[in-house]
Amino acid sequence: MMELFSTISEISQLIRSRQLSSADLVQQQLTRIRQVDPIVKSFSYVYDEQALVAAKVCDAELAAGRWRGPLHGVPLSIKDIYGIKGDPFEIGMPSRKGLKAETTATVVTKLVEAGAVIVGRVHTTEGVLAEHTPPFEAPKNPWGLDRWVGVSSSGSGSSTAACLAFGTLGSDTGGSIRMPSASNGVTGLKPTWGRCSRYGVFELAATLDHVGPIARSALDTGLILEAIAGFDHNDPTSLTAATDDYGSKQALTGTGVRIGVDFGWALSDVSAAVSQGLKEAMQVFIEAGVEIIPIMFPDPETINMDWFKVCGVQTAFAHGKWYDDHKQEYGSSLGDIIELGRNMSGLDYQEVILRRLEFRGRVLEALQSVDVMLIPGLPFEAPPADQMTRMSVEQLAKVHRYTVPFTMSQLPTITMPSGYGEKGLPVSIQIVGKPLSEKLLVRLGQVFQARTDFHKKHPNI
Repeated sequence: MMELFSTISEISQLIRSRQLSSADLVQQQLTRIRQVDPIVKSFSYVYDEQALVAAKVCDAELAAGRWRGPLHGVPLSIKDIYGIKGDPFEIGMPSRKGLKAETTATVVTKLVEAGAVIVGRVHTTEGVLAEHTPPFEAPKNPWGLDRWVGVSSSGSGSSTAACLAFGTLGSDTGGSIRMPSASNGVTGLKPTWGRCSRYGVFELAATLDHVGPIARSALDTGLILEAIAGFDHNDPTSLTAATDDYGSKQALTGTGVRIGVDFGWALSDVSAAVSQGLKEAMQVFIEAGVEIIPIMFPDPETINMDWFKVCGVQTAFAHGKWYDDHKQEYGSSLGDIIELGRNMSGLDYQEVILRRLEFRGRVLEALQSVDVMLIPGLPFEAPPADQMTRMSVEQLAKVHRYTVPFTMSQLPTITMPSGYGEKGLPVSIQIVGKPLSEKLLVRLGQVFQARTDFHKKHPNI
């Protein structure tokens, strides 16, 4: 079963050359899920029979000379916010227990068309916010079962880290691709807002929700993004800009690339392991030919607090009458943010909107002299899970510090493991790009991961 610890790009070559059948690989994957998921608890639903049927179709197509691309026959999981018509669609919400999807998400359709085999749906927090509400359980972090697994893409991060899938679809509204990637030692790509369709995806906060992949390497996230990106007429907010070959193996040099670092912001009030990981990452990039340039990033404190107001209003809108009819079944986190949104006046919300637009402009101004910016993914290693069940204001400020500014400004980022703390828990770096710079982010991820092996390590589970 060693194949299950490979990357998508590695396993794809074995499938394409027919050294490994997709059916055998999927059977191995399902066996590992049965063995390990009772411990990790990533999956809400496993597609046992459907996955094997799909894998056999992939093998038959290859035998007939048809190869759909690098995802052909590769087992992936999807977060339980992506609809597949007629299948469970509960979103971690007690009020939705037993409900099924009425439509299939465009990005899921694109994955299947690219040849991916969906092996299951993975858990999310209630309503894609912050809390796992009974009867739904929080997945476990494979690096430490008592450690925080991250927020709503919790099952996405843990299933990828535990080698229960080669990658997954996650989503990010305030950090939910980046926090689980950082906590679980995997790689997450949050694209520019609108780069991927949101049609058929359960909505938390429309202008904050980013659809994107989590996988084991930067190249793998690029391969998944290449399959799912692009305009969708069912989602007119998706971007019409041409997509790129995000999954191409690019030149492993950083020559000519300028990486900005706000040293005061990036290195203050972070753990020793995070600080060391960021400094060593800078050295890796310098040796690859990158130029490190000091920059000043706008103070994000106010905009990080404004996130709750934007999220509150948009979540209240998304839940609408369903919340009125099922309020007693809502957990406190989701219910509180809906009430916050419902109690905001139009004038107060307009003030927040204007601050958000101004902040985005300040961020783009700060990035004007560089190509990308380097910061931590999280300021610390994954803390004990029981300390994160109901976060204090201080805890929220810390976990949002390096994530929320880039959902509020809708910019793309890639998060990768960059080292390990004293207890062997992963720490991460995050590279922030300008709008539609995903190909550069994937390239820089490849540059870093060609010179380090953090992304190749996996927990002993």
